[in-house]
Amino acid sequence: MTSHIMPTYGRLPVIFEKGQGAWLWDQNNTRYFDALSGIAVCNLGHAHPAIHNAICKQSEKLLHTSNLYGVASQEQLADQLIRKSGMDNVFFCNSGAEANEAAIKIARLYGHQQGIDNPCILVMKKSFHGRTMATLSATGNKKIQHGFSPLLEGFQFVPFNDTNAIINAIKQNSNIVAVFVEPIQGEGGINIPASDFLNQIRTICTEHHLLMMLDEIQTGIGRTGKFLAYQHNDIIPDVCTLAKALGNGVPIGACLAHGTAATLLTAGKHGSTFGGNPLACSAALAVLETLEQENIIEQVEAKGALINSMLTSFLKNNHAVTNIRNKGLMIGLDLYMPSIELVKLALEKGLLINVTAESTIRLLPPLIITTEQIEYLTSNLSELIHEFTQ
Repeated sequence: MTSHIMPTYGRLPVIFEKGQGAWLWDQNNTRYFDALSGIAVCNLGHAHPAIHNAICKQSEKLLHTSNLYGVASQEQLADQLIRKSGMDNVFFCNSGAEANEAAIKIARLYGHQQGIDNPCILVMKKSFHGRTMATLSATGNKKIQHGFSPLLEGFQFVPFNDTNAIINAIKQNSNIVAVFVEPIQGEGGINIPASDFLNQIRTICTEHHLLMMLDEIQTGIGRTGKFLAYQHNDIIPDVCTLAKALGNGVPIGACLAHGTAATLLTAGKHGSTFGGNPLACSAALAVLETLEQENIIEQVEAKGALINSMLTSFLKNNHAVTNIRNKGLMIGLDLYMPSIELVKLALEKGLLINVTAESTIRLLPPLIITTEQIEYLTSNLSELIHEFTQ
């Protein structure tokens, strides 16, 4: 069958028809365990009744009016996000890349406010911030950037988890206005920095009057065991971007700002036709309410630790496994060899996983995963890894 869809994805040979919790069913009614959550999107699993009800209820009333007018659910969602984050205000959009675009614009406005004609943002090697031209230019992956030059200027790359490199870059480049970083690099291979890495960046940015900007698109909304990953460090950034799990599958992004950064995007400086529409905001409100009422985030660290310990036990004698690590329910498992083929082999066994950075198995199961499902996931994945490596 000829497809009229641009071939921008290396799609796996499956089409899903329905989902429930951590499970998906394809067109042949074959069941799969979803250990990827739509790439850290469906934190509450599939077909969650609270999300379903919120979408249905809102769709009966109003889908869109534009941001020329007030949107009640947008105001309510902003209030909830500010209460949970400690930030000052928020701009709503439709995706993580758009949220990061807003952050980049804030940094450039800040630089011009400081009298810097060519503001530069310090970004990390192996990072991923999106596929628009600005976010692509800010992404530390040459393969993703290949073919799209000329890239946007105004970005300088330093190694992740290296504060000395950040300090040296700031000393050598007086145009640096912000440091933009993921608390944990997801696409880069579940790279977890030193526990005080964000604290050090906060100190550096404060001392040098730079904006500290965090891309929490993958780490946010409870994925690491806190509502936002920076809350492990008891700090407040100047800018924080969200998307993915905020709508549990309904597209929505958010750029949160604090202090001076919160004053820069004024009328006419930025906008979005669909951003913060009633449907998306109602879904996001249901997500936040459910996470809070059911104490879901409070269970994430224990669940992540259990997955780590069970994988470690199952794979302790497999020398092809070089490292297993996690922060909450962001789990990375390194093999000594390229492992992309594992994704398709796992699919054949009814397990949805991801391999990033060529040899890192990335697990992003829903936050609602049960102990029984953790046993299912770890035992089946370990068996698959043993077969693949032997």
